[in-house]
Amino acid sequence: MKLKKKLRFFRDERGASMVELAALLPLFLLLLFGAIDLARAYYLSIEVAGAAHAAAAYGAQNPTDITGMKNVANADAPGVTLTFANSTPSYGCECSDGTGFSASCATQPTCSTTTLVYRVNVTVTATYTPLFPWPKVPSSFSFYSTASMRSAGS
Repeated sequence: MKLKKKLRFFRDERGASMVELAALLPLFLLLLFGAIDLARAYYLSIEVAGAAHAAAAYGAQNPTDITGMKNVANADAPGVTLTFANSTPSYGCECSDGTGFSASCATQPTCSTTTLVYRVNVTVTATYTPLFPWPKVPSSFSFYSTASMRSAGS
């Protein structure tokens, strides 16, 4: 009689789903937290690229307004702390065929058969810190994006 009760206990399926859940829940949570961290990093990279593009687009119209370029980049990525490589966006003049670049247009390059255009270069950087410490993943790392835009000069 006791033997039949013991064998019936091993064949009973009540609670099996709870045991399976307890065994797989750590794996599910690890995947969920990994997906959250990866999504946050991807979002930050998109914000940095968009901010660089917006600053370069503004700079193409106003090449000497460095403060305006920084303000546009910060406005394009609200909630993200941005830094600029070399502390400022740069602008210069070049021939429309891409030759003869001159920084800040102090001396304009001589263009033989092409026209002179402005070129603005903006590099934006932001630091990402994961929510959870992952093995073999640094505690923080930087995303950067560079955008260049040209506009008609003289």
